[in-house]
Amino acid sequence: MDGGFVLAFRAMGSPCEVRIDTTDRALAARLGGMAQAEALRIEYKYSRYRADSLLSRINASNGQPVTVDSETAELLDCAAQFHALSEGRFDITSGVLRRVWRFDQSDHVPAETEVAAVLPFVGWDRVTWHRPEITLPSGMEIDFGGLGKEYAVDTTVLKLQAASPAPFLVNFGGDLRVSGPRANGARWRVAIESVETANTAEAMLDLASGALTTSGDARRYLLRDGVRFGHILDPRTGWPVRDPPRSVTVAAPTCMEAGLISTLAMLHGADAEAFLEAEGVVAWWQR
Repeated sequence: MDGGFVLAFRAMGSPCEVRIDTTDRALAARLGGMAQAEALRIEYKYSRYRADSLLSRINASNGQPVTVDSETAELLDCAAQFHALSEGRFDITSGVLRRVWRFDQSDHVPAETEVAAVLPFVGWDRVTWHRPEITLPSGMEIDFGGLGKEYAVDTTVLKLQAASPAPFLVNFGGDLRVSGPRANGARWRVAIESVETANTAEAMLDLASGALTTSGDARRYLLRDGVRFGHILDPRTGWPVRDPPRSVTVAAPTCMEAGLISTLAMLHGADAEAFLEAEGVVAWWQR
């Protein structure tokens, strides 16, 4: 990128980068360090893979109430709202379905009895959430994987904007947001990756403001007898959504908004395009 710096790191299981449109190397290093620190803060706090995370403490509460801080309460409020708006399609308790589903491109599809055995542990309506206390029934878990990276992008953008007027782009694992136009007034060039060929652009977009997120199953799926089972699971049934697009990319003012809409589009399966058109959003999809 001419006249700027790219600072790359890894967080939340994804490659991350911050592109800063400045000639000030020290400023770029400072902003890049702030972005990395914020991404790691959220990862350490909400990772299900860390035994010392707040999320793991909630999931190990064994039916006892846990008092959470205001940041976590805001995320839980969002999760509750998203669950209601999606008619149960968006559900942060559905992560337990990974106990029986392994989307490793093999042909190992779990038996109906295996899925049925896990379903009693899925359902936000089984959770007691009265801010600031959450109570999970024994055996249930929550997982912010459906909104964590998007939230991290948005909080990082706010922190960097407060620190400097320099234009920048934050990209955490393909979920990205820009602070505004580049220093010369130009838009940022952003690629939408092809679902058919890795590291190949399906389209190039010019982004002056806001965020882009992509949901899809190009890399995570099962294939049995010619039938493809994508990794987007309907928490109401425990089974993959039928006939979703291979990917959906949505533009919105924030990553949280774009991420919710792109995820819900995938969860609408064959009706994804109709859902996106009804929402009136700017979106691209690949079948």
